[in-house]
Amino acid sequence: MHVVIAGGHGKIARLLAELLSRNGHRADSLIRNPQHEDDIRAVGAVPVLCDLENASSAEIDAVVTGADAVVFAAGAGPGSGIARKDSVDRGAAVSLAAAAERSGVRRFVQISSMGVDEPPQPGTDEVWAAYLAAKAAAERDLRTRDLDATILRPGRLTDDPATGHVLLAPSVPRADIPRGDVAAVIAELLTTTAGIGQTVELISGESEIPAAVRALTRA
Repeated sequence: MHVVIAGGHGKIARLLAELLSRNGHRADSLIRNPQHEDDIRAVGAVPVLCDLENASSAEIDAVVTGADAVVFAAGAGPGSGIARKDSVDRGAAVSLAAAAERSGVRRFVQISSMGVDEPPQPGTDEVWAAYLAAKAAAERDLRTRDLDATILRPGRLTDDPATGHVLLAPSVPRADIPRGDVAAVIAELLTTTAGIGQTVELISGESEIPAAVRALTRA
């Protein structure tokens, strides 16, 4: 399997790329900074320079054409302002989904966030509110596309060791999830039709990851 991962230098993306490469798959990790190429190669992936915020449609099409699946794991990251929340968490996601649709790459997994369906609470930081709005807009766009898409909303991300056990369902309580378990769930989703057409939430739980993914139905 050949997978293109946007946000390739992010923590989840690198963990995912390492899982995929370890299991004999090819992972093309999209990065903006050429200084990150060695980090990508270190996890067994192929570094691909592509700035989704500024690349043309043709350039994005070129990096996804021929892939079996696409994963959007990008984000503007800590310290970014409202404008970049929109240009990355919404704009880049929309551009990548459009490229997958044009290029015939049907399987698409998008990392979103719990809480995007809820209005911001009074006093919510305006940048955080912009982040949630951008994620919600990216979700809405993806649902309109002719793709075999799964939207994954993890809980609060941690760097704790992966447990291999999760709670994965359309709605779950707010709780934590190690990034390693998020990566493992994505890797499992890519090998099955389970979860296609669904928006699912993810936290730590009792179910082994393969069983949790198999339990999802295809819409």
